[in-house]
Order: sequence, then structure tokens, then C-alpha cells
Amino acid sequence: MGAQPLPESPRFPDHLVPAKARLHSRTELPDLLPARMLNEFVYCPRLFFYEWVEGVFAHSVDTIEGAQRHAKLGQKPEALAPAADAAEGPIHARSVMVSSDTHRLIAEVDLVEGVGPTVTPVDYKKGAPMGGDDGPGAWPADRVQVCAQCLILRDNGYVCTEAIVYYSGTKQRVHVAIDDALSRQTLDAAAGARALASGGRIPEPLVDSPKCPRCSLVGICLPDETAAAMTLVPDPEDDAQLPLFPCMDPAMSRPLDRPALGEVRRLVPARDDLRPLYVTGHGLYVGKSGEVLQIRDKKKLIQEARMHELSQVNVFGSVSMSAAAVQGLCWSEKPLAHFSSGGWFYGLTTGLGLKNVFLRREQFRRADDPNFCLLVARDVVVTKIRNQRTLLQRNHVDPPAVALNQMKRLAQHAAHAGDLETLLGIEGSAARVYFEHFGGLLKVGDEPKTTPMNFDFNGRNRRPPRDPINALLSFTYALLTRDLTVICHSVGFDPFVGYYHQPRFGRPALALDLMEGFRPLVADSALLSAVNTGMVGPDDFIRAGQSVALTAAGRKGIIRAYEQRMDTLVTHPLFGYRVNYRRILEIQARLLARFITGELSRYPGFETR
Repeated sequence: MGAQPLPESPRFPDHLVPAKARLHSRTELPDLLPARMLNEFVYCPRLFFYEWVEGVFAHSVDTIEGAQRHAKLGQKPEALAPAADAAEGPIHARSVMVSSDTHRLIAEVDLVEGVGPTVTPVDYKKGAPMGGDDGPGAWPADRVQVCAQCLILRDNGYVCTEAIVYYSGTKQRVHVAIDDALSRQTLDAAAGARALASGGRIPEPLVDSPKCPRCSLVGICLPDETAAAMTLVPDPEDDAQLPLFPCMDPAMSRPLDRPALGEVRRLVPARDDLRPLYVTGHGLYVGKSGEVLQIRDKKKLIQEARMHELSQVNVFGSVSMSAAAVQGLCWSEKPLAHFSSGGWFYGLTTGLGLKNVFLRREQFRRADDPNFCLLVARDVVVTKIRNQRTLLQRNHVDPPAVALNQMKRLAQHAAHAGDLETLLGIEGSAARVYFEHFGGLLKVGDEPKTTPMNFDFNGRNRRPPRDPINALLSFTYALLTRDLTVICHSVGFDPFVGYYHQPRFGRPALALDLMEGFRPLVADSALLSAVNTGMVGPDDFIRAGQSVALTAAGRKGIIRAYEQRMDTLVTHPLFGYRVNYRRILEIQARLLARFITGELSRYPGFETR
């Protein structure tokens, strides 16, 4: 028999819709809501929004195990006969796809078992059931999901009075009675999920929730970090628009009227297990055998790398890639970065990447607002100048007091700049002061040189660089631009639309915006480490006319220093936990996305203490 329609459900509760959040106008959503998404909505509305509205997904150990289990169950999907044609014999059908136009729901049921038209859906779950005085029970999100399956089966003419959730962690079958109360709760949740999706406003993150640590999207959602950043807003009487860090003047920020948060949990790994692959030799060939990249020199195999262990592949100069290798990297979403022999960053080859257009649409809209561009640009420049000043304080053989005072004043002027042109002038003045004293950061011995090259530094020059230090600066800046361009793609940005760096053909303006504050912390610091420890020496450069370039050995040395710097653990000044610089870059990009979409009222730039 068919299910009787229930009264219309109420709208989604207003308390889960934040006052300031992204708004997706004219969003087209599927007609049918998957029962699995209903589970996500009850578990965490923010997770549901990411997955169903924005199409964002990331695997974790739990989701991979679950996918493997369901793939095994679905190896032989079986058809479920119409209820009117159901015989009196037993029914045992796996991976059954059913839908209901009445309730606008769709579900893939792991197992449908029963006799004749009376059936019971069985859903397989990882983990253990919920404990209680009456014995093990199904979790609320699981109850709603299996109830949705029952409502769909009823709408298709079956009799369905209960469902079963099988928890593989304890190998227990938990029975769920499908009564009117649970049916009403399920349809209310479906109405709420559709209202949230059509409203287009992402809910605020859960606060200090035990659900977050094992969520596969925790590195994208950043629940504790977002909540912590939301507790700080600019003082309306202070137009300085300075970064909001505890190490700065408390008068620069004030707390929102929110509950006090405890310690920010580090819910993401401090380091990524994946590593970049650099292919720098002249005339090398990269092929693919199975899931392994093979690097050959004139058909001689010189190195192999498993694709699942790589974060990206970087090729320099005349390195050839087979079509199979390129396709394999695109399929596995591993970016392929192209550089000239001298280290000029040409571009990326990537797969389809993030398919969410909502962030990019908001990014473009904000880029047309001069006031918003100025807000971002002020933070970018202030952060850069302060980090440059910190590097001089820490590493100069005799920290110049006059220069440090100048840079302090320039940072204050940048915080009050009235337009981008003024800001560009202030940044240029700060860069001049910084590079005037950059030579004092180099601790080079007086041993005799075997080449006419030396590490004397008399100021910044480029295109082409005319001395070894400028060649190293250009090279490390190219590597940092590459990393931030990759991160922009992974977050969902268009790297060519920025706020401080205005659009120019072929320039990744947003990557350069994010890069400014990290030039001294990552690129310049990697250079100092390479030179001061002898990882790169005067013999690692060649001169061609006025241009100076790195040799193959020099490229390997500076790449090693750069990757070591990127892997260095550092304490985030706002959140208090330690992660490496590569992770910091991603966190900062996601915080900028929160600011652009309205979840945060400020973009907190990263400043080292």
C-alpha cells in the first residue's frame, strides 16, 4: 500500500542560519534529496551544506572504509520488483535504488529483505550503536536516514513498519520502529535541509563538538578556527584595520558577544604525509606504469615515485611527460607545475579540481568593490612589513634601529592608507628599507672563491636577476607562487582575481596577495638557510650576459632548503597550535575565503611572533 502524505513541514529553524554568511543566489538544486544527505543534515547542518550545496567532499580513513564496504555490497546490485508484482516468497535485494516523488527523496538501500510486499531496509554503518538503558540504539542521524528509506518504500507500495541498522564495529543489528513521530521528524528534517540549501547561507560551525575530530571535512570546515576568528571583530572606532592577533595591541580588536571558547583544538595533522616531486634534469622523461611514475634518462630508469604518495609534481626545463602520466595526475587530482630551466613559474596542469562555483562568484563580486579591496590590501601590506621587520630583528648581525623604526612607522601608515596607490608607495618604501639591510642577514665566510660569483647583495633586481642572491630570491618566490596557486585551486578560488594585486594578464593576483606576508617567513628564510649553511654556494651559479641563473646542483640545494622551511612547525598566533608552513598557507587561504563570503568580519593575516 502507498504512504499517506503528511502535513507540510515547518521551515528550517532560524537559529542555525548565521546573520553573516555566504549567500548563494539562484542556486539550482536537485529535485530529489538523498537520504544519505538527510543523515548529514541531522548530524551537522554545516557538513550537509558543504556536501550537497557546494559539492565539497574529502576522504578520510572512515569514509574510505565505508566506501569500500558499500562497494563490496554493491558489486551485484539487484532489482526490486514492484510491490504489486511481489510474490509471497522471500525478498533479498542488495544496492537497491528507490525514489519518491511525493516526499522528493531518493535512497540507495544496502539491503531490502522481507516477504511479499512487506519489506525491511537494512543499512550498514561503520562503528558502534548508541548506548542506552534499553540496550543499543541507532544514532539520531541513522534513524532519520532509514526512516527516509522506509517512507520511500511505502510510497512505492510496500508495507514497511521497521528498519534495521547494522553496525559493523560491534556486529549488531539495531531495529528502528517507523512510527508517526519518527516519520514527522524525518520529513521536518527534509524540509529543513531544503530550506537551508535554497536559502544559501552556510550555518555556523559546531562549537567544541566531539563530532568534528573524525569528520572528513574538518580540514575544510575548520570549525574551531572559524569559531575563534568569529569572536574577534574590528573595533568600530578604530579604522586601522590591523590583523587581529593576541600578540598585538589589545585595543586593535574587541570580542564579539559570544561564549568564551576554550583552547582551539588542532583537528588537522601538523604535517601532510604527501610530498612534492621535483624533476630538474635536462632531457628527462616521465612515464607511468600502473600507479607509479617512472623518471628515465635516455630510456634508463633513474627513479620511481608512487602517485598516491605525492602531493604534486614539478618539472623544470625540457622534461617530457607521457600522456598516461599527465592523465594519471589529472585523474588523481595531483597538480603538475611547469617551470623554465631558470625557475620561472609557467603554470599548472590540473584535473577538474573543485567544482564549487559559489566562492568564485563571491570572489569576483568582492573584487569589484574598491573598499573591500582596500581592506584586504591593508592587511596584506601591514602583515608583510611587520614580518620583514621581524626577520631583520631576528637574523641581522647588527639590527639597524633606524630601519626598524622606519618599518614600524610604515606599517602604521599602511594600516591607514586611503587607496591602493598610496599603499603601493608605502610597500615600496618598506621594501627599499628591508633590502638595503638584507645583506646583513647573510653570514658568508671569507674563504677563497673558485668562481667570480659572490654573495654580495646591493639591492633587489629581477627580470633578469643580476647576482646570485637575486637569482635565489626569484627562484624561491616562484616556488611560493606555485604553492599558493595550487592552494587557491584546492580551496575554490580563481587565483587570477586578487584584491591588492589588480588583474593583469597571466598574473595569479590572488596567489600573490596571499604570498606577500609569507615572502620573508618562507622564501627569504629558505634563502638564508641555504646560503648561511652552505646548501648553495658560489659554484652553483652561472652567468649569461647580465643574467645569473642557478645550476642543476644549485636548484636542488635551494629546493631542499625551501621544502625544509615549508615543513617547519610554527605556532599559529591566533589558534595557538603548531602546524607546518604548508598547512598554514592553506589555513590562511580558507580564512580569506571566510572573510570574502561574510562568515568572518576580518581577514586575520599571519604574523610570526
